[in-house]
Amino acid sequence: MTERILIVDDERNLRESLSEALSQAGYEVLAAANGSEAYSIIQQQELDLLLCDWWMPEMDGAALLNLLREEGRLVDLPTLVITAHGTSNNAINAIQMGAYDFVTKPFDLDDVLVTIRRALDHSSLQKEVTRLRQQVATRSRRAGEIIGSSPPMLDVFKEIGRVAMTKSTVLITGESGTGKELVAKAIHHHSDRCKGPFIVVNCAALPENLIESELFGYEKGAFTGALHRKVGKFESAQGGTIFLDEIGELPLQMQPRLLRVLQEHTFERLGGAQSVEVDFRVIAATNRDLEEEVTAGQFRNDLYFRLSVVPIHIPSLRDRRSDILPLAEHFLHSYSGQHGLRPTGFTEDAILKLQRYRFPGNVRELEHVVERAVLRAGGRAITSDLVTVEETGAAEDRKEGELVKLLHLPYRESIRAWERLLIDRALKQANGNKAEAARLLGIHRRLLYEKLESEVL
Repeated sequence: MTERILIVDDERNLRESLSEALSQAGYEVLAAANGSEAYSIIQQQELDLLLCDWWMPEMDGAALLNLLREEGRLVDLPTLVITAHGTSNNAINAIQMGAYDFVTKPFDLDDVLVTIRRALDHSSLQKEVTRLRQQVATRSRRAGEIIGSSPPMLDVFKEIGRVAMTKSTVLITGESGTGKELVAKAIHHHSDRCKGPFIVVNCAALPENLIESELFGYEKGAFTGALHRKVGKFESAQGGTIFLDEIGELPLQMQPRLLRVLQEHTFERLGGAQSVEVDFRVIAATNRDLEEEVTAGQFRNDLYFRLSVVPIHIPSLRDRRSDILPLAEHFLHSYSGQHGLRPTGFTEDAILKLQRYRFPGNVRELEHVVERAVLRAGGRAITSDLVTVEETGAAEDRKEGELVKLLHLPYRESIRAWERLLIDRALKQANGNKAEAARLLGIHRRLLYEKLESEVL
């Protein structure tokens, strides 16, 4: 289908010469003498690109762009602004208003054709992104809802369902950035304590000399500067849940008192003699191996067993790769809204780059990667060059020659090759056990069997 371009310029000679050149280049060309005339055409015609002068009578380029931006048209209609001064405030303002690029007068026709082609190709990417997003079909989610449908995350959801309505203490483990606090909130939300408070305590952030007063509070006059009674975190959790994040960072000398509180649900405020009885539930989390900490003498054995009545392990993002794209889409919508940008989507090369990266920082790192890409894209499609990841993480993938070769293959062929490579490695790691290989891949074993029996593999 021939691409249609609208030229808007009050100089008749320029309109005619550009129209002739673009027609010879294979484009269908429409022309307008000012912004008002152009706006009328835009309302009636399907266009692929707008080439617009900045200074014009009746309605200038700034007014036209502002009108199109308010209607949300500039993402779907790439606009090149013609300006006499490429470094002037006009050119800068045009880009800030949503123009794709600008062309400076006098201009080289070949350069203009290259810029037009690049803008049209980018517009084509936008349409492909829309198609891909429809295929992903992620459902809308409530704020704070955990995103994931991979088998490892489904196991986590089942554990949340089993433990939520009990009174048991829960220990959540997993690498940094996997979403341990979200899981703790989900347990609280689905429990009969959901109307009570959810109190978060970051044990790693508490100064050692203030831990006791922060957790248990203090009485007036307990120490210099204690001018009034202060309620501690445990007392604040009355009727609700207290979440002890990074519990592995709690100093050894504080652990016996915490153990007593967990067992008896009573304590004394600092400087007080009267016992305070509180009804709370404890959920703890750590990225450390507490069994190793116990062996090393850094964590009390009895406290460990008291905390880990119900252990829940959160898988790393590299162990649930099928969740990467839904998570990325979620963050795309979130940060687009926060920054007042129209959410678009990811191109196929951007998706491949996200899927290949190991994300040592897990979901938190993915969130930051997407936020950076959203800001750099400015409301347009997120391409591979906008997905910036730490070189140290990417280098681990690049060490192996098979992965480098994939970059030179067509997209669909590279996906099939990448799929074969992942399955082969999982089977080797599982010593041929297909059920174990499926678990390592984060897919249902039935899907693995189908892949192995298909022509693709």
